[in-house]
Amino acid sequence: MFSGDETNVSISGKHYVTANKTIQNNDIITIDLSPQNNNVWGDYARTIIIENGIVVDCVENIENEEWKKGLQTEDRLHQELLKYVTVETTFEDLYFHMNHLIKEYGFINLDFLGNLGHSIVNRSEDRIYIEKGNKTKLIDVNYFTFEPHISVLNSKYGYKKENIYYFVEGKLVEL
Repeated sequence: MFSGDETNVSISGKHYVTANKTIQNNDIITIDLSPQNNNVWGDYARTIIIENGIVVDCVENIENEEWKKGLQTEDRLHQELLKYVTVETTFEDLYFHMNHLIKEYGFINLDFLGNLGHSIVNRSEDRIYIEKGNKTKLIDVNYFTFEPHISVLNSKYGYKKENIYYFVEGKLVEL
C-alpha cells in the first residue's frame, strides 16, 4: 500500500516495506494485492481517493482535478484494451499501443521494469510480461493482467488499476 507522494513509487513486491504513515482526510492511496490460494494466483490493484475523510467511490465525483484525471485515464486505458485486443495481438503489440496512448493522454509509464502487466501462472518466475520483445500472443496464455502504473510528468502522484483478462470464444473479457 502506498499513499500520498508514495503513489508514484514502483518497486518489486519483494522489496516493499510498509510505510508508517497515517492516512489523511484528503489522500490518495494505491493498494496492490497478489492473493494466492492453493497455487492459484490473483492480482488486483486500485488507486483510491479519500476526500473530506470519505472514500470517493465514483471517479466523476473526485474534487481534486489531477486525481480525477489520473483515474479517468486508467479507465480509458482499460476500455481501450477491450476494444484493441484481438486473438492476433501479442504482448509486444499491446505494450507499444498502450505506451503510445499513455503519452498521448499526457502521462508517463511509472513501472520500474517498463511493462504493463503479465501472465497469471502458478510460479511467478514463469510470468511473461507486456513488454517490448515479447512476441507471444495474448490468447496463448490462460489469463493476464493489465496494470498500467501512470503519472503526469513531475507529479508526486501515481495511479494504478489492475484487472485480470482472458479470452472467451475469441473475445477478450475481464475476470
